[in-house]
Amino acid sequence: MVDLLPDQLIKWQNVEKILIDQLSRASIKEIRTPILEMTELFIRGIGEGTDVVSKEMYTFLDRGERSCTLRPEGTASVARALIQNGISSKPFQKLWYMGPMFRYERPQAGRQRQFHQLGVEFVGYEDVRSDIEIIAFAWDILGKLGIKELNLEINTLGDLNDRLNFQKSFLEWLEINKDSLDVDSQNRINKNPLRILDSKNVQTKKILENAPRLFDFLSEKSLERYINLKKQLEFLKIPYIENFNLVRGLDYYTHTAFEITSGSLGSQATVCGGGRYDNLIKQMGGNETPAIGFAIGLERLILLAGKELEADRQTDIYIVNKGLNAELLAMNLSRKLRKYDLLVELDVTGASFSKQFKKANKLKSKSIIVLGDEEASNKEFVIRLFTKDCSENKEETISVENDIKLENWINNNLFLK
Repeated sequence: MVDLLPDQLIKWQNVEKILIDQLSRASIKEIRTPILEMTELFIRGIGEGTDVVSKEMYTFLDRGERSCTLRPEGTASVARALIQNGISSKPFQKLWYMGPMFRYERPQAGRQRQFHQLGVEFVGYEDVRSDIEIIAFAWDILGKLGIKELNLEINTLGDLNDRLNFQKSFLEWLEINKDSLDVDSQNRINKNPLRILDSKNVQTKKILENAPRLFDFLSEKSLERYINLKKQLEFLKIPYIENFNLVRGLDYYTHTAFEITSGSLGSQATVCGGGRYDNLIKQMGGNETPAIGFAIGLERLILLAGKELEADRQTDIYIVNKGLNAELLAMNLSRKLRKYDLLVELDVTGASFSKQFKKANKLKSKSIIVLGDEEASNKEFVIRLFTKDCSENKEETISVENDIKLENWINNNLFLK
């Protein structure tokens, strides 16, 4: 787990602002759920046989001897919130959340044990067009952040009956080929056999080339849905690769599964992953409710987002002040100026004028206000506008009580820059 320091957070805040702006424009509304949940939620929602539940969760007993878990993902919490608050039956909700998640796994670049996710969930939507909209939104939002070398991988997991029919055939094949699989895959046979398809072991991947394919067990309706998905992606000119071993890591997925990767990330290339989970809300005690969603890891997003997002907003006005009366007026003036949505820094060091000027220049402030004993006695201040290279450009003296003149100066010299 890592600290995020002020200089690092500039990029985080810029990325988050772009994400929130795009979410707002797509009419997706925020939901906030607790970081701590009852452990049973994730056992039921994610699946007891998954690596997340069996190996990675931070779980402990609270003082009431109840088993609690720091959330490892957000979808199950959103589903629980919708059911618990009696709104799971309300159709057509587009929701997003953003915040810390926790998994006990080996830390690496872009992945810590406390990590952050943006999640988007479309609840109540069954038509394949909702799959297209959510994939297109994820694709576009990554492009907006300047992320390069993007690849979209898609697959279909069919409905529950398709998966049961496939799983029967797949289990028979696994028993025959069990000794050729890696140890992790052998352990998954009785817990979560579909996850074997997503194995990263080179030998297992080669053996899986001869395994039954879930695609061959799709019903006519499921196949038609998948064909429609591909046609619409092609119409939108969103390139994709079919990956029939893409199953995602959680038990609740049905039909569409997708991942967006970036060639800039090396072996851990996944930036965004998601899919449809039509059975989850009913499985957790709610009404039968179709849904689809995705999650984006913010740490990886920060690694990939454009360099320009590292730039901090430039200080609009730096207030240089010294002397008892001047300092009182400067404090009042700083409060007034911030109402204009300006980035104002008030120097409260009590240092000499020359040191305060040096600090203003170091920050490349667009303008400087000077308030000393003489200005304070006259109830006025001097404001100086600077060019980009910080050479003096323009100066004006304004009364501290003349708000109209101050506002005009701001509009003419700062807001239009």
